[in-house]
Amino acid sequence: MSIIERAVGGGLGKEPDKEAKPDKASRSAIEASESQSTPVERESERPEFDAPLAPPADTQAYTGEPAQPQTDESQSLLPDDPDDGEVPPATTPAPVPSPVFGRSRPTPQEVQTLKQITRDKFVNLPFDDLRSAGILTPAIPRSAIAEEFRTIKRPLLKNISGDAMTDPIKQGNLIMVTSALEGDGKTFTSISLAISIAMEQDKTVLFIDADTAKAEAGRMLGIPPHCPGLIDVLENSNMHLADVTLQTNIEKLRVVPAGDLHTHANELLASERMRQLMHQISEEYSDRVVVFDSPPLLLTTEAAVLTSFMGQIVFVVAADMTPQHAVNQAIEHIGEDKMVGMVLNRARRRSNPYFYSYGDLYGRHPGFTPETE
Repeated sequence: MSIIERAVGGGLGKEPDKEAKPDKASRSAIEASESQSTPVERESERPEFDAPLAPPADTQAYTGEPAQPQTDESQSLLPDDPDDGEVPPATTPAPVPSPVFGRSRPTPQEVQTLKQITRDKFVNLPFDDLRSAGILTPAIPRSAIAEEFRTIKRPLLKNISGDAMTDPIKQGNLIMVTSALEGDGKTFTSISLAISIAMEQDKTVLFIDADTAKAEAGRMLGIPPHCPGLIDVLENSNMHLADVTLQTNIEKLRVVPAGDLHTHANELLASERMRQLMHQISEEYSDRVVVFDSPPLLLTTEAAVLTSFMGQIVFVVAADMTPQHAVNQAIEHIGEDKMVGMVLNRARRRSNPYFYSYGDLYGRHPGFTPETE
C-alpha cells in the first residue's frame, strides 16, 4: 500500500499495514499530505461570497407598516414595553423610507407612544408645541387669536342651529377646512377652529384628519404615524369610527387620525361606506360639530370628493401669497349648494389694545367672510 493509500485509508477508517512501518521520509511525506488537506477542508467550509447574503435575524423588510417585532408566541403590531429602558442609539435602526409612500419607519419612541395611544384611546395634546406654532390653546383663552376664532366660529355655529330668520343648513355640523395650495394655513386654521368650538359650553367637537397623504394635523397633535384612523375604518367593514376615536386632554374634543397611507385613498373617500359614515355622523350626532382637515383642492382629488359630503366649507387664503387665479380655480371644485366662508390668513392689521399681543405667529389675524347666495 502506498503512502497516499495509507493516508486516505486512515481517513476512511481502515487500519494501515502494521508490518510496513514507514521510515522517516515516509512519515514526513504523510505529515505534509495531512497539512495540505487541512486548507482544502477549510476551503470547502467557506461560504460562497458571490451568493447573496441573508439579512440579519432581527432585520425586517419595510412595507409602510409599523415594524413588527418577533416574539416566541406571535407577532404583534406593537412591542411590549422594554424592561431595560430605551434602545441604545448604537442599535437603533435609522429611519427607512417606504418604497411606496416614502414614509419613515416609526422610531422606538413613536412605537411606544403608538402603543399607549391605541391601548388607552387617549392622546395628550402638546399645548406648548401648539402654542409655539401660533395655534389656539385653552391655556390662553383671552388672547387676540382666541378672539379672532370666536369671530370665525360664530357664523358657522349659527348655520348649524339656525335662528328665527334662517333655517339650519343641511349637514351644517360637517365643516371642512381646505385651501387652494399647500402652505396657506389650513391645518393651523382647522386645529384652532376645532379647539375654539370645543371651548363652547354646549358643543362637542370631533376633529378628523382627512389629509390622508400627509397627516400633518395628526403629527401636530402628537399622534405618531401609522395610528389607526379614518382610512382603516373605510377599508375594514368590521371597524367602526368609535374604534379609532381618541379622547384628548380637552374634555369636549375628540380626534380621529388619518390612518395608514393607502394607494386607493381617493376611492375609499368616495365610497358608499364613506357616504354612510358621514350620514351617520351628521344624523346621529347632530349635537357634535365635526371639523375635517382636508387636503388642498388643487393638489389632490380627495378634497373635491370630501366637499360633496360637507355642509360648510372654510376656505383658507394666505394674504399676499395665494394667487387669485388659484383661488378662483379651487372654488370651482366646490358645489354651488355649499356654504363657503373664507379665512384670510397672515393678514396684518392694527393690534387690538384690549388683548395680549402674541407676536408674529404663523396664523396671525385671520378674518372670516361668509359668501352669500
